[in-house]
Amino acid sequence: MTFEEMAWEFAEVFDELDVGEINEMLARNVPLKSLDFFSQYADEFTADSEIDLKTRARLPNLMLIGYLIRVLEERLQPAH
Repeated sequence: MTFEEMAWEFAEVFDELDVGEINEMLARNVPLKSLDFFSQYADEFTADSEIDLKTRARLPNLMLIGYLIRVLEERLQPAH
């Protein structure tokens, strides 16, 4: 499976999760410090930009999804 295929599969599965399932998955896979970092970084990154408020609000979630896809990719790589 290519990285692109894996990312699409992840997005489809993620879209089907309810809030409780998403929270459980986050608790198991993402350190709280990382969640805080995504929010703080997005705020700082967009503070002086012309990015609209709707996009600014979504940036931490996009960063989180990228992080989760990377975690999944690492876990699926064969052990050396």
